[in-house]
Amino acid sequence: MKKITSVLMAGLLAAMTLASCNSGDNSSSAASAESSAASAAESSAAESSAEESSAETTADLSGTVSMSGSTSMEIVAKALGEAFTAVYPDVTVDVQLGGSSTGIQNALEGVSDIGNVSRELAEDETGLVPHEIALDGIAMAVNPANAVENLTLDQIADIYTGEITNWSEVGGEDLEIYVVGREAGSGTRDAFEEIVGISDMASYDSEQTSTGSAKTTVATTPGAIGYVSFDSIDDTVKTLTINDVAISTETIQDGSYLLQRPFLMVTKEGAELSDAVQAFLDYTLSEDGQAVCEQVGLVPVQ
Repeated sequence: MKKITSVLMAGLLAAMTLASCNSGDNSSSAASAESSAASAAESSAAESSAEESSAETTADLSGTVSMSGSTSMEIVAKALGEAFTAVYPDVTVDVQLGGSSTGIQNALEGVSDIGNVSRELAEDETGLVPHEIALDGIAMAVNPANAVENLTLDQIADIYTGEITNWSEVGGEDLEIYVVGREAGSGTRDAFEEIVGISDMASYDSEQTSTGSAKTTVATTPGAIGYVSFDSIDDTVKTLTINDVAISTETIQDGSYLLQRPFLMVTKEGAELSDAVQAFLDYTLSEDGQAVCEQVGLVPVQ
């Protein structure tokens, strides 16, 4: 009898212990679940708060960003403007042209928030803050029927100063060379003449007021040669190699293509920029902005 009672007591104690253990496990699981739920709620709230903050920032940014200057920078300036306003729809980006010198003057006088300049600033062009946004190559374009494939930098200098006047002198057919360039004050002209070493010595048969018109003149004139921004090149003209190096993103980036220049956005030194203008400049140098520059055929600097 005592033996049976002992067995019963042992079984009862085991059952009580098991129940206690199960109860503890359930409490622990419940606590863990409550903790996970709380963490998820906090994370969701944080993400929601960040999204709302970002949305408020986007919605709050408004105003106008005005630019003027280089016609060579028209494509990239408008592309950046479109990409920027897709993010900030209440901001208007206005792009005007006129040439690099006009852009500099407008920035200094406060006519434009930003001056677009397709060359290095001269020593006497002071009072400006330059923001280098990309590198551009200057392509030597000829009429598509031209058989010449390559020119040296010295040959280009001789053509643009009148020392060489016929394509037969550089391996082409017997055809007079028609020299096309840009107007005085053009950033492309200033950069080209400086790189080639013929500043204030060039002689032109035709001076065009924009990159587009220079390209069209070359495309439609037998024997023509002209310098055109890399991002404007298309199959209406033929591009020459310079010192046997073809123009490309890679050769501009590694410096082996010699005809290249910076694209600058300049602001007046000491001027208080609006939130919209500062945001635009920040965007231009951001990963997204540099991707836009690359998409239109320029070499990013960031």
